[in-house]
Amino acid sequence: MSTSITVRDIDPADKSWLKREARQAGVSMEEFVRRMIHEKREKTEGRPLPSEAFARHFGEQHGIELPARPRTGYTPLSFSTED
Repeated sequence: MSTSITVRDIDPADKSWLKREARQAGVSMEEFVRRMIHEKREKTEGRPLPSEAFARHFGEQHGIELPARPRTGYTPLSFSTED
C-alpha cells in the first residue's frame, strides 16, 4: 500500500536543496523526505507536558496570551518599623 503526498507552491530554492541532499544521500527525493520525517518523529516522540501541548495549540502564534506562571512557595513575613 503506497500513499503519495503532493507539495504545491514549494520554494524553488527549497526544492533544489532537497534534490541536492537526496542526490548526495543516493536516494530519491521521496525517500529522503521519508527519512527526514522519520528522524523528526524519533526526536519528538517524548510525550509533551500538558503546558507544552497547550502552548503549542493555543499560544501566542494563535492569538491567545498565556497566563503568567503563578508564584508558589513560602514568602516570609516582614516586620518593618517604617513610620
